Amino acid sequence: MADLLQRLIKQQRQWSAAVDSNLPAYFRADGNSYFINTFFRKFLRRGQKVVDVGGGKQPILSAAEKQSLGLTVHGLDISANELASAPAGCYDATICADVTRYRGSSDADLVICQSLLEHVPSTQEAFAAIASMLKPDGLALVFAPSRNAVFARLNLMLPERLKRWLLFTIFPETRSAQGFASYYDRCTPREFEQMAHIVGLDAVERKLFYQSSYFSFFVPLHVLWRLWLVTFKALRGAQAAETFIYAFRKNATPHR
Repeated sequence: MADLLQRLIKQQRQWSAAVDSNLPAYFRADGNSYFINTFFRKFLRRGQKVVDVGGGKQPILSAAEKQSLGLTVHGLDISANELASAPAGCYDATICADVTRYRGSSDADLVICQSLLEHVPSTQEAFAAIASMLKPDGLALVFAPSRNAVFARLNLMLPERLKRWLLFTIFPETRSAQGFASYYDRCTPREFEQMAHIVGLDAVERKLFYQSSYFSFFVPLHVLWRLWLVTFKALRGAQAAETFIYAFRKNATPHR
């Protein structure tokens, strides 16, 4: 029965992809893949100190990549078990801490924060922590889903056990990397820029994405979501993005 369900879901996802093939390219681009494969890499420079915030057992940089560029990589995560499960050699040091309470030493060249801020109860405090880790002119590279996305709204409404059952039944490949409690506190492009500005971070690059796979398991639902998203974007622009990416630079002179 489970195998049959997965075959049906695979077929539905293929048909949903066929629907999407008729949309503009920017509606089909996946923000998370772009962040991992392209975006953050263009900011890497030899010899940098990098803090991977929330990477846990899945660091964004492999040990080989770290070594080839002579990087020093520190991993910060709320779970000691997650940090201990990371592949050997990926982290030069680990920090087990709640990012909303942590304060750094202003010596990092890069802070990378991928798919974390939707899971913290106070995004403003997390931004303060990120700013505290960076040296002046250092960069914070952030990927996050939007609170305005339909999947995020459902995530906030549904009971935790039901959410996990649905996610792992429909997308079993996510079991090892997803399923954490989500808050989506002020997780929109406009509010991210406001919070960053308060702690002395200036947005220097922004990428918006209008793609997610959560409704692809059932074509009629996927089509309804796409129609809603096209309408929402026409009405709200950037605030309708499903996910978004920012590069923030720490201002050498804090804002007043």
